[in-house]
Amino acid sequence: MSLKWKQKQILQKQYWEQQLKARLAVLAGKGIEGARVDKDPIAKKIKASIHATDNRLRQIAANEKRTEEMARIKAERAAAPAQEKEKEKEHGKGEKPKKAAGEGKEKKPKAEKKPGPPKDKAGDKGQKPAAPPEEDKAK
Repeated sequence: MSLKWKQKQILQKQYWEQQLKARLAVLAGKGIEGARVDKDPIAKKIKASIHATDNRLRQIAANEKRTEEMARIKAERAAAPAQEKEKEKEHGKGEKPKKAAGEGKEKKPKAEKKPGPPKDKAGDKGQKPAAPPEEDKAK
């Protein structure tokens, strides 16, 4: 939020506080004090306006804090590459630590496929070749 918005909210809070003081003075002039002042609808509305303005000011402060934090982080990130370059010069250009052989996931060996019967491209679809009769085997 802009600075103008924050200033406007501060001025609004001051305005509502003045209105509340004026209303309390009017009620005191009528002889109304204590718990009856808290029940006055106009005073309630003015207090609610003050509360809403306070909430807006809190949000503005939180936003400013977040913006400062992001700026700080951005500055750190901008400085980080310079630090990394200095480290590379110390250790040698482009050297990166390699992972040990035992680290990481190990791959499982693939199961070997058994060769199937040769496929005929011509006539037979899915039929087995005819086997010679058993009698021929006996001779």
